[in-house]
Amino acid sequence: MYGHLWIYSNEIDTKKYPLTSYVAGQVINVETSEGRWVGNGYLNPHSLIAVRLVSRDREKPFTDELIGHRLTVAAKHRDRMYECPFYRMVYGESDFLPGLVIDRFGDVFVVQINTAGMESKKDAIIQSLQTQFSAKAIVLKCDHSLRKMEDLPLYSETIGTLPEQVIVEEHGAKFAIDLKDGQKTGWFYDQRDNRAALLPLVKGKTVIDVCSYVGAWGIGAAVAGASQVICVDASEAALEQVAINAKLNDVEGKVIAAHGDAFDLLKSLRNDNHHSDIVILDPPAFIKRKKDLRNGTEAYTRLMRRGLQLVNDDGILVTCSCSFHMPRDLLVQRMNQAGRDTDRALQMFREGRQGPDHPIHPAMPETEYLKVLYSRVLGRI
Repeated sequence: MYGHLWIYSNEIDTKKYPLTSYVAGQVINVETSEGRWVGNGYLNPHSLIAVRLVSRDREKPFTDELIGHRLTVAAKHRDRMYECPFYRMVYGESDFLPGLVIDRFGDVFVVQINTAGMESKKDAIIQSLQTQFSAKAIVLKCDHSLRKMEDLPLYSETIGTLPEQVIVEEHGAKFAIDLKDGQKTGWFYDQRDNRAALLPLVKGKTVIDVCSYVGAWGIGAAVAGASQVICVDASEAALEQVAINAKLNDVEGKVIAAHGDAFDLLKSLRNDNHHSDIVILDPPAFIKRKKDLRNGTEAYTRLMRRGLQLVNDDGILVTCSCSFHMPRDLLVQRMNQAGRDTDRALQMFREGRQGPDHPIHPAMPETEYLKVLYSRVLGRI
């Protein structure tokens, strides 16, 4: 248990410490049955993960001061890696702030609070961002489904003055993003390095960006010299943002937006005998819970099969999974199966993971989730 930050309800002596005697978010100390100090944190009697540890130091209890200190430590780590303050500033348990996610866009911060214990520290989080980081605007996106498991209400709120447009610059491209109404925190910093790895390969190539959102992969490829990019997404709002970002980068003549279900659109492109040099598959998590593994695995396989049917000979398929419950080896296995199903030979030449602003807690495999496979696609060998 040492190093792990979660204690499940069935690991607690509920006869001695009945969970019903506690309130959600209550700060508690944790000891073993032999009386050995474990740490302090907060408890939620309504959640399967009953306790989330915050500190193993008796001298550093879960206080407002500790919140401010941990935010400073987290930002310091990112600032030595990134030239500009645009990054995931807090990644929950990996930054020893379980239940809290913060993305930073200069002096604008998007905050997700997913647990009752961290909700009780909302005011301290806001104050720290304003006083320590001179936040001009804080967007609270407290609408994640995890909050339902914590018996918390869903809400969104903006504090301060949010600029009309927030611009992210990445690898020579600019992106206008919607922090209030966009998906999750508005941008996916975790794929930054993986998108960079593709750019040297796109010059003069045709690209299909599947589940494009606002075009991070596709617009980036167009700016890097791709001859044509098709951005596929089920969200009309996301594709409207793709058009804005294409214009922002003077590549609107290269970018085509295709609205609809990814599986249906890829099938339609195949029926039209359309092929592309590079196909990028970056879907949302198909496996959100362990019980979804079977159906989610089949969804990944079908998507890869559809993607492979569109890749030109000697082209490239980029396959991504942000599902923690999809192990890397299973993803490779299913990609190989999709290759056999479509009679395509594959050569994996690069793998990617989440960026360094999403650090991995060595005792918590749950903090490592992103898998990215780059494969050369050939005909029958």
